[in-house]
Amino acid sequence: MPPLGYALAQLKGAYILAENTDGLIVIDMHAAHERVTYERLKVLMNEQVKNSQPLLVPVVVSVSAEEADCLEDNQALFEQLGFELSRSNVQAIAIRAVPEMLRSRDVAGLVKDSLTDLLEQGYSDRIVDSIEGILSTMACHGSIRENRQLTLSEMNSLLRQMEETDRSGLCNHGRPTWKHIDITEIDRWFHRGR
Repeated sequence: MPPLGYALAQLKGAYILAENTDGLIVIDMHAAHERVTYERLKVLMNEQVKNSQPLLVPVVVSVSAEEADCLEDNQALFEQLGFELSRSNVQAIAIRAVPEMLRSRDVAGLVKDSLTDLLEQGYSDRIVDSIEGILSTMACHGSIRENRQLTLSEMNSLLRQMEETDRSGLCNHGRPTWKHIDITEIDRWFHRGR
């Protein structure tokens, strides 16, 4: 039997009840589907970062000479994240391409803030955090909603996807996606011994 067992029913339009060899599993279907969707989007995003969106007109950003030097020292980092940047003069950089996912964001501010972080802390998570925020929103909005009736086949499909997904025990916001109730616990409720 699979670890998350097989679906039995839906409860209150929000939970899937499943049985495995050890007892009952209660799954928050929205939270679980959100995690599965988020992890899938991350894989797609990693493939798409390599295909950054060239800008028709480069965005020129005024920076300090120190920030421009920092860009040159960290060029590979920005390229890995899907940016094409170059120093255009002593105190300016040109943004020539951006990750597809960030094309509608304030990329100039994001790059400038990332350079500030690199200078002050030696690292910056701003770009990755911005991308992950977008992915999280997309996953949330694209996931199963409460009160959507699922067939047993759809419920079991979600359970199998959860079993194959990293960190499927928590949604993107840190809430648990499922809870296990051991059969011995259920037996105790009814004063039964096995």
